Amino acid sequence: MSRSTVRPTNVERYFSEDDVIVSKTDPKGIITYANKIFLTIADYSEEEVLGKPHNIIRHPDMPAGVFRLMWNRIQSGNEIFAYVCNMAKNGDHYWVLAHVTPNFDRDRRIVGYHSNRRVPDKHILPVIKDLYAQMRAEERRHASSKEGAAASVGIINAMLDRKGLTYDEYIHGL
Repeated sequence: MSRSTVRPTNVERYFSEDDVIVSKTDPKGIITYANKIFLTIADYSEEEVLGKPHNIIRHPDMPAGVFRLMWNRIQSGNEIFAYVCNMAKNGDHYWVLAHVTPNFDRDRRIVGYHSNRRVPDKHILPVIKDLYAQMRAEERRHASSKEGAAASVGIINAMLDRKGLTYDEYIHGL
């Protein structure tokens, strides 16, 4: 089944609070490593994910603005924590709190990215889901996906300005 034909099932998957989903990518986001927990929750074999773009597990309801924010942070050499809804091979979904960090060579050039994902706090998810719904609604108002993603990031920035917080302060304060 091709990724383009997979539709969300609205069935949520869960993993243990002791589990950590781990993946590594090259600088372009191509998967170079996926641990057993990643493969199990996403229902892929190692052969199916290695060499593929990490967005193979992207849920279509995730705002593009979240990924734009994430890429901007990690490509500039910074880490990021973000709540993400991923999609398994069959269309089931699972929520994670992702911690993504760049990997550097000796000359401080980014040579890839490392992501650890844990079970998110279930009490925080309603806040995140509401924010993401606002972001997706804003994205749909734009004909261009690029403009939509930029406007979606604007939703986060406006919220942070109102609260007088940085992104990191907001995420860690939830």
